[in-house]
Amino acid sequence: MIDAQLFRNLEKAAARFLQSKEGKNVDIEAVGRKGRDFLRRRYPAAKVQTQSLTDLAESFESPPEAGERSGEFQITGEHVGVLNKVEFAQASALARSVIDRYCREQIDAVYVVFNEFKSVIAQRLIVEQVLPIEQIGEQAVRLAEELTEEEKKKAKEAAVSAGVGMRTTEGGEDAQSQFGTSQVDYIYEQPPEELFRALLPKYVSIQIFRALLESVAAEHAARMTAMDSATNNATDMIDSLTLVMNRARQAKITKEIIEIVSGAAAM
Repeated sequence: MIDAQLFRNLEKAAARFLQSKEGKNVDIEAVGRKGRDFLRRRYPAAKVQTQSLTDLAESFESPPEAGERSGEFQITGEHVGVLNKVEFAQASALARSVIDRYCREQIDAVYVVFNEFKSVIAQRLIVEQVLPIEQIGEQAVRLAEELTEEEKKKAKEAAVSAGVGMRTTEGGEDAQSQFGTSQVDYIYEQPPEELFRALLPKYVSIQIFRALLESVAAEHAARMTAMDSATNNATDMIDSLTLVMNRARQAKITKEIIEIVSGAAAM
């Protein structure tokens, strides 16, 4: 049983972000079946779509040239089954695809909408800008939404009952400690252009890979919360029905005793 609220919140965040881009052409790469189904009901598919992540990872081919658009918002890629087993090769293939389109000036920016997992009770919806890169090591967050207090309370109860730790890194680490960097002026042999030409595509791949992993972790947390809620509801229902059964049995036994006593008194 998957917590449907998690997907509804993600879909709402994606819809709000797309609404903020009205008047602009937006290409959508849908990752996951639920996200694909949600977007397919609202926006048309591009006449020429990119290959799946598996095909891109195997063929290393560039995406096709941009053709006639199907609308202001169009779905250019559908990637189903990726989140069942997240692999870096799939994230790298998607990164190469968007980087190639960005370098050809088919697109001018790339955003990723995902659930950022901090702990079982600390998750937030993120719209992060991947391209263009503003500063390495810092998230270019364009939209962020936290869980509601009620959702946090349910998640905390589920974590406690499951014996899961609730340690969070929110506010506990700065960007410097997160990325293991220090204020050191390194000297490199390669020219900066050559170095960044090799590193930046890998950086974008890792950012997309991280977004996929964060979403999967958030989904597992939502599954745990939903299953714990279902278990508690089932336990409460069993206790309630057991009480009703005991009362009915007690009433039946009392009635039979009264009938026996009444019959003996009549004799």
